[in-house]
Amino acid sequence: MVDKLLIRAYSVGVGDCIHVTIPKARKDGADFHILIDCGTRGKGAVLKLAVDHLKAKLPKVDGKRRLDLLLVSHEHEDHIKGFDPDWFKDVKIENLWMSVAMNRKHPQAKFKHKLHDDVALAMRSIAARNLSLSPELQDIMARYSIGNDGAVTALTDTLPKQNKIDPLYVHAGLPAAKLKPETLAGATFKVFGPQENIDYYYLGKDAGDVVQTFALASAGALRSPSAAAALDTAPPANISGTDFRRLRSRMMSNVFAFAEEEGEVVNNTSVILLIEWRGRRLLFVGDAEWNGAYVEGKKNFAWNVAWKKHKTELGKPVDFLKIGHHGSTNSTPWNDREDGKQTEPSTILDTILPRPKGTKKPTAMAIVSTDRTKYDPIPKSPLLLEIGSRVSNTRNYLSLLGDDRARTLPLYAEYERQWLDKPQPWRTDIETMISGDVFVEVAIEPASGH
Repeated sequence: MVDKLLIRAYSVGVGDCIHVTIPKARKDGADFHILIDCGTRGKGAVLKLAVDHLKAKLPKVDGKRRLDLLLVSHEHEDHIKGFDPDWFKDVKIENLWMSVAMNRKHPQAKFKHKLHDDVALAMRSIAARNLSLSPELQDIMARYSIGNDGAVTALTDTLPKQNKIDPLYVHAGLPAAKLKPETLAGATFKVFGPQENIDYYYLGKDAGDVVQTFALASAGALRSPSAAAALDTAPPANISGTDFRRLRSRMMSNVFAFAEEEGEVVNNTSVILLIEWRGRRLLFVGDAEWNGAYVEGKKNFAWNVAWKKHKTELGKPVDFLKIGHHGSTNSTPWNDREDGKQTEPSTILDTILPRPKGTKKPTAMAIVSTDRTKYDPIPKSPLLLEIGSRVSNTRNYLSLLGDDRARTLPLYAEYERQWLDKPQPWRTDIETMISGDVFVEVAIEPASGH
């Protein structure tokens, strides 16, 4: 029987909780187990189910379950909400890796941390007013909850002490020896993001000015009762929800706009990890985002920076892609204008997930950990169809669900009906509807000759 690498994406709503098992990759011949993130925007009960299921799959050593590597891509709740130290008391974590952007002592992220702290203070001040906010604004505010701070503390302090280990804050450019756990023998890890200089690459050379501008804007907005009251207003019929959100953000002196920008910085400092195993390349990207093209000295996005700095190694086909940001349109590089014009983002996608030529069929695989949200097109259906044309593990979900069950999907008419009968990669939300399982699993075989 051929040993297969297993990727299990737990169904946790809008969130990532991914268990990777690399067969016989430890020096002692045992399997190497990785957990990448554990979070959700929803209720924590789904995470408890996932953690309990995960622990049952881990080997028991000296009375505890052994987890060889815990990788935390970035600090948003949909990736870290499940790191309750009590849930992991019976787990021995041997290695803990986090984005260097999560290191509060990192000198090249001081403006990033200052922006986060200032935005968090402003968000909590607005939350204290108990305003009636739209789901979009509630979601922004949730990123700055005390609970999210607690998860960060668990990762940076409690869990390391519990396991008597020091976290490794990873970034592109770390020596290969740093990215090879002592017990690992049968695979190689490479990191393409984030860059070490967080402030320069993801805020721009004027990072200090950005932070100062926000401080002035928030000070004015939080003293203005009229600006606060504007958040309670319903959207007029003659303006789109997106435009109205922008308008309200301006009326609050751009407090929410800056919060969204800070959220982009967190997403773009996601760890971009490549696992190489027996001739296969597996890419895990957290919530890395893309923009039109890299511009030196400006605020840049993760995919563009990685492409600029690591094109030689990143610019090869992958055998597996963890679709970024739950299928959001801005987290898998592609030509979202759908005009056929070649762009930097579409070039990246054509390189890492090339569309097969002629009569050949795709061989790569992909999973998206997602749930159809009620206020924003996540996942972006046309993007999933684009990826579906490039991977082998696809479904026609309409035929599997049937018309009646399909109509129960949130925003079915707006975001599902037109595309649900076309091949798209496996989605945790719909796969769970069909199978009842709490996870979706992909098996990767070694490349021929390996």
